[in-house]
Amino acid sequence: MAELETAAEHERILREIETTESNCIGPTLRSVYDGEEHSTFMEKLEARIRNHDREIEKMCNFHYQGFVDSITELLKVRGEAEKLKNQVTDTNGRLQIDGAELLSTMKELQKCRIQQRNIAATVDKLSLCLPVLEMYNKLQVQMKTKRHYPALKTLEQLEHTYLPQVSHYRFCQVMVDNIPKLREEIKEVSMSDLKDFLESIRKHSERIGEFAMKQAQQQKTMDNLLSVQCRGGLGKRYKRDLCPSPEVNGTSPMSEQDSGILDVEDEDEEEEALGTKDLVDFAPVYRCLHIYTVLGSREVFENYYRKQRRKQARLVLLPPSNMHETLDGYRKYFHQIVGFFVVEDHILHTTVGLVNRAYIDELWNLALSKTMAALRTHSSYCSDPNLVLDLKNLIVHFADTLQGYGFPVNQLFDMLLEVRDQYSEILLKKWALVFRNILDADNYSPIPVSDETVYKKILGQFPFQDPELEKQPFPRKFPFSEFVPKIYSQIKEFIYACLKFSEDLHLSSTEVDDMIRKSTNLLLTRTLSNCLQNVIKRKNVGLTELVQIIINTTHLEISCKFLEEFITNITNVLPDTVHTTKLYGLTTFKDARQAAEEEIYTNLNQKIDQFLQLADYDWMAVESSERASDYLVDLVAFLNSTFAVFTHLPGKVAQTACMSACKHLATSLTQLLLEAEVKQITMGALQQFNLDVKECESFAKSGPVPGFQGDTLQLAFIDLRQLLDLFIKWDWSAYLADYGQPNCKYLRVNPTMALTLLEKMKDPSRKNNVFAQFRRNEKDKQKLIETVAKQLRGLINSHHS
Repeated sequence: MAELETAAEHERILREIETTESNCIGPTLRSVYDGEEHSTFMEKLEARIRNHDREIEKMCNFHYQGFVDSITELLKVRGEAEKLKNQVTDTNGRLQIDGAELLSTMKELQKCRIQQRNIAATVDKLSLCLPVLEMYNKLQVQMKTKRHYPALKTLEQLEHTYLPQVSHYRFCQVMVDNIPKLREEIKEVSMSDLKDFLESIRKHSERIGEFAMKQAQQQKTMDNLLSVQCRGGLGKRYKRDLCPSPEVNGTSPMSEQDSGILDVEDEDEEEEALGTKDLVDFAPVYRCLHIYTVLGSREVFENYYRKQRRKQARLVLLPPSNMHETLDGYRKYFHQIVGFFVVEDHILHTTVGLVNRAYIDELWNLALSKTMAALRTHSSYCSDPNLVLDLKNLIVHFADTLQGYGFPVNQLFDMLLEVRDQYSEILLKKWALVFRNILDADNYSPIPVSDETVYKKILGQFPFQDPELEKQPFPRKFPFSEFVPKIYSQIKEFIYACLKFSEDLHLSSTEVDDMIRKSTNLLLTRTLSNCLQNVIKRKNVGLTELVQIIINTTHLEISCKFLEEFITNITNVLPDTVHTTKLYGLTTFKDARQAAEEEIYTNLNQKIDQFLQLADYDWMAVESSERASDYLVDLVAFLNSTFAVFTHLPGKVAQTACMSACKHLATSLTQLLLEAEVKQITMGALQQFNLDVKECESFAKSGPVPGFQGDTLQLAFIDLRQLLDLFIKWDWSAYLADYGQPNCKYLRVNPTMALTLLEKMKDPSRKNNVFAQFRRNEKDKQKLIETVAKQLRGLINSHHS
């Protein structure tokens, strides 16, 4: 069985050797050598080789005759081929000789054709290169002439259109490598132009703002003229046609007109407009914007432009330290701000996206806050009302100009209300000085009038009506002094000054009226009142001056209704309107008059005290001089002359002054009689004192001031009279018996005062006392005095208990 398998295996290997290429039989032979039947396989291999040899031999024997025949035919062909070769060689020789000339001509033709082809190729290549070179040359020319935006366009065409067609040339690679450098150069040069532009508008912002404000003022003047001429509907339509609204134009107000400031020449103002056109050339910013847009750096450019303009805005908004000294300082400050925003508004409306409304609003809010802070600070240093008024007009002009460009300016007008309060305070200080000068210069005498012209002139200054005075012949006298018409005129001037500030503030008539009335009230209740009080309280003011002040304030009080009418006429707001502020001048003049009255009373009492200081009573006199003391006679004469001046005073004031003087005189005489320094008084001295009191009573009875009923004025001396009567008549029994009764004869005698005077009249150690003439009854009299004194002490003690 094993032998069969071995034989089958050897057969397979032999077939594999026969069918496999010789270089791939290694593994097969290896399997034979690895096996144990090597000799058996070699035997079978030899047998197989012999079989194949026998087959080859059979096949050769079968084809031998055909091979012999083929060899024979081949020998015959060799001879014919030799003949043919000789013929061909001969023919070729003759052909070479004949074709040499043709070959020479053909070579020349080939050379010409090659040259022609090279020329055509060169022309084609040059036709491609020449536009590139021309464009590059054009680029260089544009760069030299600083036409950077066209140069950038040329560069774009060169890079994207021309260079790709000839990109395999070395000079093109040089150009390609140079393109980024050219772009950077264009960017740098355009940025340099932009910086020059920014510097230019920084320098010329002031003049631009000046032209803008001047144009706005001219527009406003024209609008005012049209509003006056065109009151009816036709006039309004005509005005609308001349001044189309911003909504019709489709742009912000004056945004299209600003070219008149920036780059349009006006025929009527050719010189000014041309100067403005020459100030700012916006071409650099437009070119730079386009260049950076093309280069893909628009955002970088926008950020740079806005950053630089913000820096310039902060510089523009920084006010000079001495701006408050003159109006020109404020004017230059406003011109710079207006010029800055006119430029930005022009950029906003002539470019797309370089600046936007949000950026403009941000700058404006910054400018508004900085400007208002600067104005508040610097205006607070101002003490000249004319400068404040000019500043207000300048601020209004500034606000109207910027409002014309679409900027909100309500905060500026709100700030002007604050400046208005400051202006009012400055006016009050100025008018305080004016009032002081008027009051100091016044002679406090009624105004004399010599003729009708002067009379009407004063009536034109002050509203005064007195039919009785008009009937009098010249010369006449007004009851008031010169400060009345002067102060009345100055109050009107103050009202006019307040009205000037309210112009162009876009306030309603009611608001203007309220502002004027409040300011006028401050003028009356604070400024004028203080000035009058200061005059009244002066040490050197006399009774005549005080009387005249009372008369003057009375007439000024009456004139307040005319001031009300005056304010109503200039504001066209009726005084009975609900929100109308009333004038408080009545209170001011009443207070001043009351203070003057009090000062009259005080001065009168001081004069009385001065006369009483001249009193030199001999309290130990044995008998009286039978007439009033000289000092008292002079005092009464002074009082008579003084009250004669009171004829123009209101009756109540004169009566009060007279009663106050009499009461003060009675009180002072009583104090003089009872003062502690007087230790002893004789009956003669008491009788002399009684004569002086009678003189005072005679003065009171004479009626120095009309209007007193009966003996009203004499009642001022009733206390002193009853006291003197009690001692002179020595009516102690009646006094002590009726004390405390309503119908007591000596009802006004105070027991304490009576005891004090009684103590002065007793002194047993002195021989010349009141009872010295009654030596025989001295003991009885002293005993009586002691008894009376004891009873008086009892009355006093019972009263206290």
